[in-house]
Amino acid sequence: MWRAFFLAVGTMLVILGIECLLIDSATMAASEEVVQPVQQSIFAAAPQIVETKKVIRPPEWTPWSFIASGAVVLLYAYTLPKRWGAGD
Repeated sequence: MWRAFFLAVGTMLVILGIECLLIDSATMAASEEVVQPVQQSIFAAAPQIVETKKVIRPPEWTPWSFIASGAVVLLYAYTLPKRWGAGD
């Protein structure tokens, strides 16, 4: 069970690192829309709906760190059964 867990974590770290290498930025859509009331006047105006978006720009060191740590975890997962005496 531990071997499968560490294989999954290592694989996800490597995939996340490769994704960070391929993109420059990612724009996350807002889960909620913010309603801003319009200035009160004689005429009743509808409130404005403003969408908030978050832009994520990973630093240059991030993809290499994810790939390297994922590779270390994958190597650990492959040697895990042998270290506990349950391997080949």
